[in-house]
Amino acid sequence: MKKRIIILGSVVVAVIILWSAAWLVLAGMVRQNIEVLASADGVTTPSLACEALGIGGFPFRFDIDCSNASIVSGDVSVDMPGIRASVRVYAPTHMLVSALGPLQLTDSFTGTRNAVAWSGMEASVRLDNWRIARASVSGKDVVWSDTLFGDAVIAQSPVVEVHLFDIPEQHDAERQVAALALFGRAQNVAWPGLTLADTNAEIELELSGLPDDVRNWSDPLVLPALQQAGGELKVVSIRGTDAGSTLDASGALRLDAQGAPEGQIAVTSTGVAERIGPLIEEPWRTLVLGTPAPDGSHANQLNFRAGGIYSGLVPIAAVPPLY
Repeated sequence: MKKRIIILGSVVVAVIILWSAAWLVLAGMVRQNIEVLASADGVTTPSLACEALGIGGFPFRFDIDCSNASIVSGDVSVDMPGIRASVRVYAPTHMLVSALGPLQLTDSFTGTRNAVAWSGMEASVRLDNWRIARASVSGKDVVWSDTLFGDAVIAQSPVVEVHLFDIPEQHDAERQVAALALFGRAQNVAWPGLTLADTNAEIELELSGLPDDVRNWSDPLVLPALQQAGGELKVVSIRGTDAGSTLDASGALRLDAQGAPEGQIAVTSTGVAERIGPLIEEPWRTLVLGTPAPDGSHANQLNFRAGGIYSGLVPIAAVPPLY
């Protein structure tokens, strides 16, 4: 009996030692992969640099702490006080992320500087065979400010959330394409520049023709592949409401052979034309929202074709090819 206990104890100790060694090796690989991101050029591939990088969570998690993170992509740079990502050993395809604010966003091309602050920001991503099963981001007490001159609040909301869901019935394993549904909402939005207060906004979109492997999304040919796969952005619903106005939009867009969007977006509204009157002069306001009906509501259809946006048959803007 004593011999069996010794053998069992030895096995347990060996397993602990082996797992400890394996965890340290994996943690080292994670660190190395993150540090490689700092050497990216920030143009063709976004770069991520951490002032301090820590890997913890032993024995059943990998907790990645990146303090004073800096992300650069083209002319845009994002600085954050801290990002934490956690992956459980027994659920390696499910990542939990939290972030400290405020986020500082700088565009060196336009010269703009913005900040986004929050009391809580959390995200999660779950994959299924490298296909997104679900991805979510939620923020509390979100405040967006212009910090180029002082600290002027642009908009704020107590609750902002965005969710991505896989659409299983549209997954085509043979063609290796998938589809995603997006749902987002913001509650009690205040936007002083647009004289918005207590505004609720919701958006529902569906995008088909995507590569079913998220590792291929960074391929520079992803948009031509999406076009060839017959991908479509379906605007199921965009809706904004406050005490005195409503705005609804729906429709669908695709990419033509030249990479320009084509399709239609229907827009209906009440009280919006009066709200944006000081911001958009005629005839542009009517070209976008349409002529008023006897009850004061507006309705219009925006058509996208041949690299342009049309209000009915009237061209109102040009859209460059996306590839």
